[in-house]
Amino acid sequence: MKSKTLVIRSLIVLGVLGAIFAFFALGLEHQLSLDALKARQHNLEAYAHAHPVSLAAEFFLVYVAFAALSLPAATLMTAAAGALFGLWEGTLLVSFAASIGATLAFLASRYVFREAVQRRFGKRLRAINEGMEREGGVYLFTLRLVPAIPFFAVNLLMGLTQLPARTFYWVSQVGMLAATVVYVNAGTQLASLHSLSGILSPRLVGSFLLLGLLPLFARWILARVKAERVYARWTKPKRFDRNLVVIGAGSAGLVSAYIAATVRATVTLVEKDAMGGDCLNTGCVPSKALIHAARLVWQARSAARSGVNIGEIDVDFAAVMTRVHEAIATVAPHDSVERYRALGVDVRRGKARIVSPWIVEVDGKPISTRAIVIASGAEPSIPTLPGLEGAAYLTSETLWQLRELPRRLVVMGGGPIGCELSQAFARLGATVIQVQKAEQLLVREDEEVSAFVRARLIADGVDVRTGCKAVAIEQGSDGAALVCEADGQRLRLPYDTLLVAVGRKPRTAGFGLEELGIPAAPTVETDAWLTTLYPNIYACGDVAGPFQFTHTAAYQAWYATVNALFGQLRRFRTDYSVIPAVIFVDPEVARVGLNEREAWQQGVEYEVTRYDLEALDRAITEDQAHGFVKILTPPGKDRILGATIVGQHAGELLAEFALAMRNDLGLNKIFGTIHAYPTWAEANKYAAGIWKKTHAPERALQWLGRYHTWRRR
Repeated sequence: MKSKTLVIRSLIVLGVLGAIFAFFALGLEHQLSLDALKARQHNLEAYAHAHPVSLAAEFFLVYVAFAALSLPAATLMTAAAGALFGLWEGTLLVSFAASIGATLAFLASRYVFREAVQRRFGKRLRAINEGMEREGGVYLFTLRLVPAIPFFAVNLLMGLTQLPARTFYWVSQVGMLAATVVYVNAGTQLASLHSLSGILSPRLVGSFLLLGLLPLFARWILARVKAERVYARWTKPKRFDRNLVVIGAGSAGLVSAYIAATVRATVTLVEKDAMGGDCLNTGCVPSKALIHAARLVWQARSAARSGVNIGEIDVDFAAVMTRVHEAIATVAPHDSVERYRALGVDVRRGKARIVSPWIVEVDGKPISTRAIVIASGAEPSIPTLPGLEGAAYLTSETLWQLRELPRRLVVMGGGPIGCELSQAFARLGATVIQVQKAEQLLVREDEEVSAFVRARLIADGVDVRTGCKAVAIEQGSDGAALVCEADGQRLRLPYDTLLVAVGRKPRTAGFGLEELGIPAAPTVETDAWLTTLYPNIYACGDVAGPFQFTHTAAYQAWYATVNALFGQLRRFRTDYSVIPAVIFVDPEVARVGLNEREAWQQGVEYEVTRYDLEALDRAITEDQAHGFVKILTPPGKDRILGATIVGQHAGELLAEFALAMRNDLGLNKIFGTIHAYPTWAEANKYAAGIWKKTHAPERALQWLGRYHTWRRR
C-alpha cells in the first residue's frame, strides 16, 4: 500500500514538472502574452461569436488546468476572459475555474507533501496547525484579498496545513472575487491596456491590503465587544494600586511574583498559609526526604549482597521525621517572605477574595490591580465513604505530624502518591496494605510499568490489593477497619493508621470565582494563553491543570505572568507537548511524551524500541540491573514520540529525551553523542543503538558484504 502511494505521488510530481517544462520548452509563455492576445483579439472574438458555448467550455478547462498546475498565465487569462466574454460572464467563468484549479493544486500539495512535512516539522508547525483549525478560513480570506501574494503559493502552502478542503474552496471562491473582477474589467478594455502590471495601482493594492486586514480587525473588534459584555456589570477603577496581584505562594505563585518583580512591575503576593505551598511544606520536599530515609534502610538491608554486613537495622522514626522537617526548614528561605520582599514583592499574609475583575480583597482590605493571577494550588481529594468523616485519617498534607511509625497502615489509592508512600513506610518497618479500586496501579502508565512497580512494592513488603473497592469505615473490637469489596466478597482490613491518597483536587472555593462567574469545574477554565473568562484574570499551576507537577506550575507561571503584563503587546501560547514526569518509587518511573497506552488511545502509529537495564554495566556494578528504557517512534522514523524509563536515576536519564523532543533531535542524534563510560546515561545511547540496528539498510549492507568479499580475492 505504501509503495503504491509513493508511486502515485511520484507520478503527480513528475506530471506537474513535465507540464511546467513543456510550457516553457514550447515557448507558450511568449504566445500567452499581452501583445499576442491583442494580436489575436479579433480572431478570438469572431470564434466566440460563432461558438460561444464551446469556447467558454474550452476556456474554463484550460484555466482550471493552468491554475491547478500553477502555470504563470492566470493573470493574462483573467484579462482575456474580460475581452472575450465581458465583465459578468468573464467573472463567472474565471471565479469558478480559478477556485476549482486552486483546490486541485491544494489537494495535490496535501497528498504529495503534507505527510512528510508534518512528520518532519510537526512540532514546529503545531501552533500553525492549531491556528488553522480555529481560524483557518479567516487567514486564507486575508491572503486571498492581497494580490501581491501569489495565489499559487497560497494554494501550495495551505495544502500543507490541516485546513479542510471544503473551507479552502469556498473561502477561495469569495476571497479571489474582488481581484478577479478588477482583472476581468481591465480585460474588457484590452485595446487600451499596455501592461498587466499596470492593472493594480499602488492605491488599489493598498485597498486590497486593507480589505484583507478587515477580518483580523473584525476579530479584534469582536474580542473587544465580548470583553465589554463580560465587564459590563463592573466598575473599572480609574487608577490601580498594582500591576499584578498573585493569589497563592506555591510553586506557580512564587514564580509569577518573581517574574513580575524582575520586570519592575508592582506586584502583590497573597498567601493565607505557609510560603512555598504544598511542594515545600507537605509535598515534594518532605516526601522525598522520607523516601530518601526509606531507601537508606533498604540499601542497608541489601548491603550484604555486596559483602558489607551491617547487622540489625534500627529505624528511629521520630528522628526520620525530624530530618524531614529539617529539610523543609533548609529549603524554606528560598520561598520566604523576607526573600520576596527583598526582591520588591509586596507579600501579604491573609485570605484573598476577588470581588471584581480589578479588585482583590485581602482580609477585607481592597487592592486595585490591572491583572490577577490565580495560583491557589490543589488539596487532597477526600472520597465520600460511610464512616470516614468521623474516623481519624491522614492525607499527604497531614501525615507529617506523625512521630511514631504506624504499626498497621492502610493506604487508599494506587496513584503516584499512594505508591511512593506505601513503599517508603513498608521499608521503614510498617505493615502496609495498599488498596486500589482499579485493576492496576498507576492507571495512566503502561501495564508492564504497573506490573513492575507492583512487583517491587510486594518485594518490599506491601500487601497490594488491586480491584478492591473501599465501601466503608467500621469500628470493631480490633479497632478501625477499612471495608472493601473484591471479587464479589467483602474484606475487612483493620488498621492503626489510615492514609487517604486517592488524588488531589484544585482549590477553587472561597476566592470569589463563583460570584464572578468564572468556570471552575474541576479546574479553573483557561484558554491556551491561561486566560479565564476575564481577559485580565489568569490561572496557572494545579488550580488550572491539566498537570499537577511543580515544574509544570512554574512553566505555566511564566506564560500567565508575561501575558498578564504584556498581553496587550504580544501574547504567548502554552505548549504541553513535552512534559516530563517522575514517580519516585524505587526504582523510579519517568516518562515524557506518549506511552503505548496513550498512543493507542489517540490512534497514533508507533513502533517500540526497548533496552533492558540488566545489560547495562553501571547497573550491574551497583547491583541494580533491573528496569528498562522504552521509546516510541513513528514507523521507520527516529523522531521520538515518547520515552518511558523504569530504573535507578530514571528521572535524571529522562532529561536527555526531553531535551531531544523539545529540539526535534531524533534517536540518531542520541546514538551519535558520546556518553561517558560507565554511566547510567549510556542506557539512552544503547536504546538508540537498538533502534539504529533494527533500521539498518539491509540491502546496502548486502552490497558492502559483496564489496568486502571482492576485496579479499
